[in-house]
Amino acid sequence: MMSTRDFEYKQIAFVFTDEGEKISFKNDNLIITDSEGKIKHQSTCYRLFLLFICGDYCLTTGLLDRSRKFGFSIVFMTPNLRVTTMLPSKAEGNVMLRKKQYAYDKTDIAAHVISNKIHNQCALLKKKRKKSEEEKTIIEKLEQFEKDVLKAELSGQEIMGIEGISAKLYFNSLFSEYKWKSRQPRTKCDITNTLMDIGYTILFNFINALLEMYGFDVYVGILHTQFFHRKSLVCDLEEPFRPIVDAAILKALNLGQVSEKDFWKNQNQFILPWKNSKKYVGIILEAIMEYKNEIFIYLQSYYRAFMRNKDAEEFPIFDMEV
Repeated sequence: MMSTRDFEYKQIAFVFTDEGEKISFKNDNLIITDSEGKIKHQSTCYRLFLLFICGDYCLTTGLLDRSRKFGFSIVFMTPNLRVTTMLPSKAEGNVMLRKKQYAYDKTDIAAHVISNKIHNQCALLKKKRKKSEEEKTIIEKLEQFEKDVLKAELSGQEIMGIEGISAKLYFNSLFSEYKWKSRQPRTKCDITNTLMDIGYTILFNFINALLEMYGFDVYVGILHTQFFHRKSLVCDLEEPFRPIVDAAILKALNLGQVSEKDFWKNQNQFILPWKNSKKYVGIILEAIMEYKNEIFIYLQSYYRAFMRNKDAEEFPIFDMEV
């Protein structure tokens, strides 16, 4: 298993093939060049953890061989940043772990995870300097929900209900200055929702790659129900980290880095053209990488706690207030 020290040096790389960027290798170094042949990125494959390829690409045996040899995952995306497939570098044969996953039928860990998410949502709202009375009330409600979700013997549906109410209050307060309506995944109903889809997709695949590294069956969740082709466990364990993406988007909005001119509107959908996607990927990826070690330690600790049958309160916590 990878150590925390090893992971500190790991990197995530993006290649935008529709912009003429190309991938090559030299002496086990990954080289990404731009349309003019200038080197955009060069690093040893030993440091590569996750490679995103956006746009058309002809998969080569050289890339596959290096992915297996150096243990990095590959995510293929459309130019508009929709994931088409992922080739994970994963631990094979962790039978004991999967037996524990299939046998687990409680909701205590799920409640712990959602409480952690609400805590971080609350922490992000608290960072606002001047708060209205309504915003202060929302923070108080979220603090109460953070405790309520931990009440004994709540069903998965009840936990999801508390999470849904909390999320609605949180988003209404967080993006109140930007004509926020509601969180509508994949509808691209406004610029903020479109950016959240992009950010959560990057975060999702980062967490997916980490879970595969330990040998989890990522389709078996602790809260999200099993559904055909849905990686329920990734959906579950992404939850505490979503506020990282929310904070990055809010910061970009506040700094005027988000421009409506970067998007084009089609049938009430805000589409981000591929030529403008690199800018927003950079903003979100920088925020995720700021916490990459904390995410790694959280999932490492989660694996250890799950394997040792620890009580839910002994499972890790990711705290954005720290």
